[in-house]
Amino acid sequence: MTSRLPAWLRQEIPGKDILGRARFFCAHNVHTVCQEARCPNLGFCFDNHRFTFIILGNICTRNCSFCSVAKSSAGKLPLDIEEPRRIRDMAERLKLSYVVLTSVTRDDLLDGGAAQFAETIRLIHGLGELIKVEVLIPDFQGKQESLECVLEAVPEVAAHNLETVSRLYSALRPEADYCLSLELLRRIKYFNPSIITKSSLMLGLGELEAEVMKAMQDLRASGCDILTLGQYLAPSSKHYPVREFISPRRFKEYEGLGRELGFRAVLSAPLTRSSFQADRVYQECLCAT
Repeated sequence: MTSRLPAWLRQEIPGKDILGRARFFCAHNVHTVCQEARCPNLGFCFDNHRFTFIILGNICTRNCSFCSVAKSSAGKLPLDIEEPRRIRDMAERLKLSYVVLTSVTRDDLLDGGAAQFAETIRLIHGLGELIKVEVLIPDFQGKQESLECVLEAVPEVAAHNLETVSRLYSALRPEADYCLSLELLRRIKYFNPSIITKSSLMLGLGELEAEVMKAMQDLRASGCDILTLGQYLAPSSKHYPVREFISPRRFKEYEGLGRELGFRAVLSAPLTRSSFQADRVYQECLCAT
């Protein structure tokens, strides 16, 4: 277990303007993964007008050991049908041209929340033809109809995170399946080849370099266009511990290997998260076509 934070991971404490923006979202009953997942880039992203909205509430039905989002196994949770409109209104108010949506996993819902994703995408696209939407979706327990419901709303980017190497799934993602996640990315491309696909890996969980390469190869074989890699940081002492801090040099090497494998865009650095600088990575991907 590694606990002392290396210099390259230390961040400034968010100032009052950033905290004010966080309170603003709370006042309007809009959740961001930046806040719920305790993202280390919150200050940088909020300061640069970049936000990742989280839909389907802020309570997850799965128990991943790396994640700080609130969890519940109490059965069916409420669904806020006004949430898509609030997200649309917030995107309009903030004059966003690139909107990133993610969600908690809602296995308690018959469609896994797919209809809520689709409605939110459509409402945001209705703000103007130049607005782009990126979604980071759960696996929907493999339900094809749920996946198609989201894809029929035609997000510009459909992301689904592999998160870690196959060997660590039982410890980190006991309710998920490595092969199912890869299959979901394949299905996106099969349904609509024009939708850009994206996935992310966390490093420093005890994975071997050969396992990281295998995961990257598996993602490319699934048709994944964009790869992001970042350092795992344990949200608390109760979460899965950091096994290793990966150096910036090694992240750079992984970036080069990813480009050699054929990913159209790769973002690899200690503080990278799946939606970090999403608009810039999207443009890089477009330029690579």
